[in-house]
Amino acid sequence: MSQVTKRALAASLIKLLSQKPLDKVTVKDIIEDCGVNRQTFYYHFKDIYDLVDWIFLQMASEYLEGKETYETWQQGFTQILYGILKNRKLIMNAYNSLSREQVENFLYAMTYDLLRGVVEEEAKEVSIREEDEKFIIDFYKYAFVGLTIDWIKKGMREQPENLIERLSVLIKGDVNRALERFRTDRQGH
Repeated sequence: MSQVTKRALAASLIKLLSQKPLDKVTVKDIIEDCGVNRQTFYYHFKDIYDLVDWIFLQMASEYLEGKETYETWQQGFTQILYGILKNRKLIMNAYNSLSREQVENFLYAMTYDLLRGVVEEEAKEVSIREEDEKFIIDFYKYAFVGLTIDWIKKGMREQPENLIERLSVLIKGDVNRALERFRTDRQGH
């Protein structure tokens, strides 16, 4: 029952965002739209930004499920971008309000999970230190998120497939080359 209530509260917030910016939405607005009391809201979420975080986590699990491999990362990232488009008002409102950091943290977490699966899969045959593996993941994470933030700032006009295609050209083979460069069993390392 609690997931149903959380989803209802999320749906109310998303609906309200079509009428006003996130920083103008109140808990009272959400509970009135949803038909629950204040106590119910605070039983599930500490504030509106906690609800936004929950919505972002739900999006992440929905869009990335099973797409964290070298062969499927493009599908996973495409789904992330289409999820952002589908929830454009929420993303734009969150990004343009005080919770810009929430959007960035959401993108960093999702992208990190996506890339971790890719790098770990490719690193199976290569002996590499954990901190080097994390460095490689972070490098690509910051590139992906930077491009996504730029895409959001520009109004999400470009088709997600175009962005993914360019990223794919850039990353093809580069993860393996990066892993090779950090290989711990190389001579002279």
